[in-house]
Amino acid sequence: METVAQSNIGMYKQPRPFYMVFFIEMWERFGYAGLQTVLAMFLVKSIGMSDVEAFAIFGAFYAMVNGYVAIGGYIGDHILGTKRTIVLGGITLLIGYVIIGLAGADKMSVFTGIACVAVGNGLFKANPASLLSKIYAKDDPRLDGAFTLYHMAINTGAFMAMILVPMLGGRFGAQTGFFVCAAGLVLSLCTFVFYRNIVKDIDSPPGKLPLPKMKLMVIIVGVIATIYLSAWMLTNLAVAHWLLAIVGTGVFVRFFYEAFKRTGLERSKMLAAFVLMLEAIAFFVIGQQMPTSLNFFTINNVEHTVWGIRITDPESFQALNPFWIIVASPILAYFYSYFGKQGKDLTIPAKFATGMVCCAVSFLVLVLGITTANAQGLVSVWWLVSSYFFSSVGELMISGLGLAMVAKLVPQEMVGFTIGAWYLSSATAGVISGKVASFAAVPKGMTDSLQTLPIYFGAFMKMGIGVGIIALLVLALVPVLRKMIHEQN
Repeated sequence: METVAQSNIGMYKQPRPFYMVFFIEMWERFGYAGLQTVLAMFLVKSIGMSDVEAFAIFGAFYAMVNGYVAIGGYIGDHILGTKRTIVLGGITLLIGYVIIGLAGADKMSVFTGIACVAVGNGLFKANPASLLSKIYAKDDPRLDGAFTLYHMAINTGAFMAMILVPMLGGRFGAQTGFFVCAAGLVLSLCTFVFYRNIVKDIDSPPGKLPLPKMKLMVIIVGVIATIYLSAWMLTNLAVAHWLLAIVGTGVFVRFFYEAFKRTGLERSKMLAAFVLMLEAIAFFVIGQQMPTSLNFFTINNVEHTVWGIRITDPESFQALNPFWIIVASPILAYFYSYFGKQGKDLTIPAKFATGMVCCAVSFLVLVLGITTANAQGLVSVWWLVSSYFFSSVGELMISGLGLAMVAKLVPQEMVGFTIGAWYLSSATAGVISGKVASFAAVPKGMTDSLQTLPIYFGAFMKMGIGVGIIALLVLALVPVLRKMIHEQN
């Protein structure tokens, strides 16, 4: 395996392959974030679903998006190679966005396109991060900062998409927005093709061997079959939930099998990584309220004027999440590097705990803001800005460092698979998030802001208190996990 050794270069002077991976991920996330921003509302307005139905479909889609990542990570690690799997995933995603753009209001065509995106994401998602982990030695002090900046790439793409897709979709039709998503994948694939020589010697072992054509054909047939199965499951959600449970059980049985094959500190680190993945489920449940319950609250009960400027596409307020992450990422990356060189940086468990506290605060801020609503039942947009700030910092502490956690705590040959397991935890959260979002579901036909306000108050109060309790439990676990990760015995 080829890695970049430690050096004294600055935090922002990452090796050249880092920037290539940065832009591949940025443009891929542009496409996905654009779809995520408008999907739930598209299902309500164009397909005629109720809030509850749209939240359930979105939760199932999110579960598939992340549940398939473990499979894509395995294919990249053991069958095709990391880079080939990135290309196959990107092409599948591109086809999915085009299908949704052409589907109109045809429900099954929309579901087929959504399923294509879910499968394409599963193939793609784990592999850029796996490629990134192969660039650095495990003890390179730039690793936390590199993954934090990598998370900034994700959010740079998301920020642009969350502004452009609702805006263009609102003016020229929702289908236009989906074609804009497809354009992001074109740019991602072009970046890889034009700059692939930068990472020509960096790959998983199968990627350094000749292309196995028969295996490739089998995988392509499997991809097509999985797309049609996934589209069918979106109309049979109980089956989707059972399949997720079966896949999740299989993945974590394999993870524990690999952990207990090892001894001492290596095993202890893998078990600590498992505990942190369980903790992350609570974060992902809350994070997925942004395109569902929080988005609908913004549309129904938040003022849409900022500094005297009227925002005509309120879905675009979701761009506050990547905005805050872009602002905070380089600051946190600097402090991680600065204190890391002095041996004073917070441990990953402590960062996860801090992130959970921020997530709890983000919803309690909304509860407080709702108590200040005006006579029309509208809340000042600045409460929303504050809520997004806390949730975004929490995201950086948890999701932003989750991949760095995997790269640090598991053996190199298990990185791709474990990244898939990390995303499987967010798939589990997808199912839960749909049910949690239903707390904030407004009855069909209710449009009066004064009537919807108490619904959101009760929902966000439950979310804030629930995450607050989990945050306290996570804080209590910090000393235990620190020992598991650092003590040789």
